[in-house]
Amino acid sequence: MSDAPAQHGEESRGPRTTRQWVVLAVAAVVLAALCLVAGRWQWNRAQARDAEIALVEANWSAPVVRVEEILPGPGAVVPEAEVWQRVELTGEYVADATVLLRNRPVGGRGGYHVLVPFEARLADGQEVVVVVDRGFVPLGSDASEPDAVPAPPSGEVTVVASLRADEPPSDRGAPPGQVQAISTAQVLAAGPDGGQWAQGRTVGAYGALRAEDPAPATGLTPLPKPDTDPGSHLSYAFQWCIFAIGAIGGYVLLWRRERGALRGETVSAGDLLLASGEVGDGEGVRARRAPRDRRRTAEDEEDALIEAQLR
Repeated sequence: MSDAPAQHGEESRGPRTTRQWVVLAVAAVVLAALCLVAGRWQWNRAQARDAEIALVEANWSAPVVRVEEILPGPGAVVPEAEVWQRVELTGEYVADATVLLRNRPVGGRGGYHVLVPFEARLADGQEVVVVVDRGFVPLGSDASEPDAVPAPPSGEVTVVASLRADEPPSDRGAPPGQVQAISTAQVLAAGPDGGQWAQGRTVGAYGALRAEDPAPATGLTPLPKPDTDPGSHLSYAFQWCIFAIGAIGGYVLLWRRERGALRGETVSAGDLLLASGEVGDGEGVRARRAPRDRRRTAEDEEDALIEAQLR
């Protein structure tokens, strides 16, 4: 079928004005810039994710050290390079101050993390209070709380935990005895007696339980190893860069196409077959390029394609 009517419509529209080209150019540049900004954002996220993974891989299985080597006393904050480092604490759990962390599923299961303050004795005789995330319990029968929360070991306990930095306090509400973030101040304040008993002894960190000695009578679901999947940030960054190139390339292609149309030039399959001026077959038969003084029609192109296929 001929596409002559479509070509006639394109010719009757007329060339774009300088103002229209400027508007299209600005739109293409803005679109490309936005794509590059999005690509840069994804690139930064990929770099940050790689740094997190490197930290986990370096510290997760590193040798256990005494807690005072990283948290020398009350008010200490875990250094960024020491996050996930395993530390050993000796002391006692404050079981009466147990608090539940909401909305943190494990393995796709809804439930709660069990947070228990731990009074740890340091080598120099000081004492610090460290919140320990002992593990996970599933939702209870009415989903508002677990059916049971296993108690921690009583008396003197040696705990091995991976250090984590305190999370920012949450401004979301929670039922009594529950919190939305592992912020030491909020966790202690959510306990039955508030956090006054630990004042002046807290640190800016909490521990994700790895082991307890002695072991508890009833254990909790252990916390999983941190995720080390890099995600798709890097591929998204490259995709946004390709979109930026496409925005500029599309403008240039449109400009060249219209300039060629104004000079009476078209690019078609027939032109490509006859690009060298003469196309020969094995018997020396040659077909010459269509005269340049006449605009090629759709019928000419179709005839050239059919002729090339029959040779």
